[in-house]
Amino acid sequence: MRHSFQRIAVYALGLTLSLTPAAWAQTAKSPAKNTKEIKRAAEQSQKAARVFNEIMSVPDKAVPKDLLNKAEAVAVFPSVLKAGLIVGGRGGRGVISRRTANGWSAPAFFNLGGGSFGPQIGASSTDFILLFMNEGALKGLLEDKFEMGGEASIAAGPVGRDVAASTNLTLDAQILSYSRSRGAFAGLELKGVVISPDNDLNQAVYGMKARDLLMGAQKVSATQIPAGVDAFPTTLARYSKR
Repeated sequence: MRHSFQRIAVYALGLTLSLTPAAWAQTAKSPAKNTKEIKRAAEQSQKAARVFNEIMSVPDKAVPKDLLNKAEAVAVFPSVLKAGLIVGGRGGRGVISRRTANGWSAPAFFNLGGGSFGPQIGASSTDFILLFMNEGALKGLLEDKFEMGGEASIAAGPVGRDVAASTNLTLDAQILSYSRSRGAFAGLELKGVVISPDNDLNQAVYGMKARDLLMGAQKVSATQIPAGVDAFPTTLARYSKR
């Protein structure tokens, strides 16, 4: 009996040592924690979907369909808080989906932050929408930190049905940015804001980082997206099926 117990203990120790750090971390992950993170991811995706649907439901004041159909990726950061007394700052979370051959990708999760200086007081909540107009616009975004207004060309996006009057600068921009605050939706030249991947959440939901999710060869199919997390790409597909 004692020898049998020793053999079992030695086998268990060997199995433990054979695990790589990544495999050990995956094995040690609590199912309850993973469920909690997926629930949080679903809430973020659903909130972003609701904001986008509300904005697009008023065609005369929405993101122009012509531009949306040209976009390679769409980001929504709902309810970004801005607060300050002399020194201000922004903070929020959002999702980004990229256009694929079969529609829109599983949403990748990102954080948004940034600071500003000047005479200011009080707090406000703003929804931000970003259109990434080509693949090059995504490359900087998928670094550890991406500051709006850096290498990528960014412009305030036009609104409404007709974009013919827009300047070449706007139409040639790599990223078009919009904001909605107190019900008013308009283009906004968003600079100095930093966007970074929330890879803890991406790994918990998909087992992949944002870069692999949006740019990698291995894709997450629609059937692999957890319930509720699919709300954002499903909403995008209602308005753009290029």
